[in-house]
Amino acid sequence: MQPSHQKTPHPRTTPGRGSAAEIAARVRRGHVRAIDVVDAALAAIAADEHNAFVHVDPGGARRAAAEIDAVVAAGGDPGPLAGVPFGVKDLEDCAGMPTRAGSLLLSGAPPAGADSPLVRRLRRAGAIPVGKTATAEFGFDSATSTRLHGPTRNPWSPSLTPGGSSGGSAAAVAAGLVPLATAGDGGGSIREPAAFCGLVGLKPTHGRVPRRSSHLFSTPGVLAATVADTALALDVAAGESPGDRWSLPYQPGAFAVRLPPPGLRARFSADLGYAPVDPEVAAIAAEGARRLAALAGFHLDERPLTLPDARPPWLVLACAELRRELGLLGPWPDVLDLLCPTTVQGALRGEELGAAEHGAALAACADLEAAVAAVLSETDLLITPATACPPFAAEGPIPTVIDGRDAGVSGAEPFGPIANLTGVPAVSIPAGLTGDGLPVGLQVIAARFHDDLLLGLAALAERTSFSPAR
Repeated sequence: MQPSHQKTPHPRTTPGRGSAAEIAARVRRGHVRAIDVVDAALAAIAADEHNAFVHVDPGGARRAAAEIDAVVAAGGDPGPLAGVPFGVKDLEDCAGMPTRAGSLLLSGAPPAGADSPLVRRLRRAGAIPVGKTATAEFGFDSATSTRLHGPTRNPWSPSLTPGGSSGGSAAAVAAGLVPLATAGDGGGSIREPAAFCGLVGLKPTHGRVPRRSSHLFSTPGVLAATVADTALALDVAAGESPGDRWSLPYQPGAFAVRLPPPGLRARFSADLGYAPVDPEVAAIAAEGARRLAALAGFHLDERPLTLPDARPPWLVLACAELRRELGLLGPWPDVLDLLCPTTVQGALRGEELGAAEHGAALAACADLEAAVAAVLSETDLLITPATACPPFAAEGPIPTVIDGRDAGVSGAEPFGPIANLTGVPAVSIPAGLTGDGLPVGLQVIAARFHDDLLLGLAALAERTSFSPAR
């Protein structure tokens, strides 16, 4: 099955279609009006059956489009994303829209009074938020299916999940509703949806894009129709922010799309010595790594590699953070009655954690960081499957048995937390299709600040038949 966005009219004949860069170029030159672009996106969202958007703001979007058109008519430049409609993941604030975090607990949330740093910077570049995209409840699931909004469906196969927690953003882009949507990655939540929906998904170096969340290892980002759009949006969003003490100064070229340099070294492992992985996914990822090595001209080392399992310490810290966040939203434990089962399980786990277990998780993170640094001192790239399995049922649950082995702890994304706990950048690149025609992603990890290297590899794959979504 091909993604539904390939069945839409040609971008030159439909104002709302095309990449973000193409749309912005046409709007800035006066070749198309921003209001027409927005109306086309709103019409597509209204007709969508994937439950990608959970709130739409037609009035606000049209007012913003009118302002863009007025600037162009007066001879001004509204910015590098002029007139580009985008979705906002419903874990972050967008002024004028409620932030419900996919939860009944926040079903009556009022409209936000201010934008998150990411949304504010996209707006400043001329992009237009049209609505909120579905998220797993509080971002705590590998599927996007909640009691508040129901399941979000994968455009490649509507019976399956687009992944989590940025599943609504991935579905919106893969279905061609918008060319760009915000996302966030606290443990693979950009990369898993990208893999499941045949997209490129980059988790930037921690601090490149500022965040408002207190989540220590969550990184804001985007999901986009092309690598160039990903780079453009992240470049607009990057730079230090007074509200985020971990944010990094803006660095020109940090998200440039350049061909990778010759002589790179890479290490591939299908399981990193600990993770149950579906054999077909492992085989597709291995072949994808070999093809990428041939395209980029780098040496691929496929000797067995074992790293510390990132998932157990990540779960401890994530559950502790979830419990803290829920404790701020209502009386404990009354709030549990309004939550999804996975959220309840995580919150109760966070409730029972003691100082010793929390300290052990932090120590395990330090061990993981040292181990990943050692690997990346000997090689330029660490490559794994992006997920341990293909997309599963839209309603969940996450598979607990993969390849006949217990995957209750590792889950669908056992390799995702590595990049979050160590702060390094990681990208999911489409690697191929299963026998059932479902996308499989290839995760490539690089050392801190080498986001441009990952974008270059993704662009190289995108320009060839490497990517099944092309």
